[in-house]
Amino acid sequence: MFQVQCLRSTNKKSAEFYSKYSIGPFLKGQSITVGNALRRVLLSNLTGLAIISVRIANIEHEFSTIPGVKEDVVDILLNLKQLILKGHITEPVLARLVVKKSGIITAENILLPHNITLVNPDQYIACLTEHRLLEMEFLIAQGQNYVTNNALSYKIPKDFLSMDAIFMPVLKVNFFIETANKRSGISLESLLLEIWTNGSLMPDDALKLSSAILENTFKCLKASDIKKMSVKTDPNVKKKNGNTVLKILIEDLELSKRPYNCLKEAGIETLADLVKYSSEELLVLKNFGQQSLIEVCSRLEKKFNLKLQ
Repeated sequence: MFQVQCLRSTNKKSAEFYSKYSIGPFLKGQSITVGNALRRVLLSNLTGLAIISVRIANIEHEFSTIPGVKEDVVDILLNLKQLILKGHITEPVLARLVVKKSGIITAENILLPHNITLVNPDQYIACLTEHRLLEMEFLIAQGQNYVTNNALSYKIPKDFLSMDAIFMPVLKVNFFIETANKRSGISLESLLLEIWTNGSLMPDDALKLSSAILENTFKCLKASDIKKMSVKTDPNVKKKNGNTVLKILIEDLELSKRPYNCLKEAGIETLADLVKYSSEELLVLKNFGQQSLIEVCSRLEKKFNLKLQ
C-alpha cells in the first residue's frame, strides 16, 4: 500500500481550506499517472449543493428591479451564486428568505432545511433601503461540476428564475513529482498533492472520496473479463489446402506500379499463379528487383496470409 501523509493544512477564511499531501512511494512514471487521475476526479466527480433557481415575489424576469432594494435582480443572483451549502440530499429542496425590515440581508437570513447548513452565513445578498417586505424562495439541488442554467436537467418550477450552479466543492488542485530515495537500485518517486476546497468538503474527505471513486472504477477493469472478439475470415480468402488457392486477382494486393506491371507482363493474373513462384524466380523477371520482391511478399502475407513457394 502507498503511504499518505498530510504535510500542511491551513484555513485562510471560512470558504477556503488547503492541505498538502505526500503520497508514495511510486515506481518511476507511476506518480504522474496517479496525480492526473486524482486531479480529474477531485475537480469533476465530487458532488456538492447549489441553488439552481430562485423565485422573487412580484418579479418575472432577471432584468427587473425590486422597489426598495439597492441591487437589481442580476446582482442578487450573482451574490446567491457565491453561497456555499453543505449537506446531502437526494431530491431538490426549497429554502425561503423573508425580510420585513430595512438593512443588509446576508445568507444567515435564509431559512434552510434541517439537513443543509451554510458554510459562509455572512455572504452578502442585498440591501433593503426601505422598510418593506422582501420574499424569496430557492430551489437547492445536488450535482457535479459547473452547470449552466440552460443545461440543468432538473425541472424548474413556474415563476422561478434559473441560474448557473456551482456544485464543485474542490476549488483547485496542484500536484508535483518528487524523487525519492532508491531502494535496491530501483528509482522511486513521491506525489505531492495540493487541494483547495470551499469548506463544504474538507480536503481530507475530498482525497478519500476521490481515491474510492478511482478504486471502484479500476475494480471494474479486470483482464479476466476481457471478451475476445471472434475473428472472421474473409469469404474471398481460402486457406491453402495442399497446393490450392482461390483465384483472387493480383489487383487485390494493391501493389505499386512497378511490381504490378512486372507480374502482369509475366502472365501472373491471380494469387494462384503468384504462389507457384519462388523468390528467386520472381527476381528473374524483367525490371523486378529486391524492393518489388519485399513489397509483394509483405502484401501477400499481410492481406491473405500466404507465402511464395
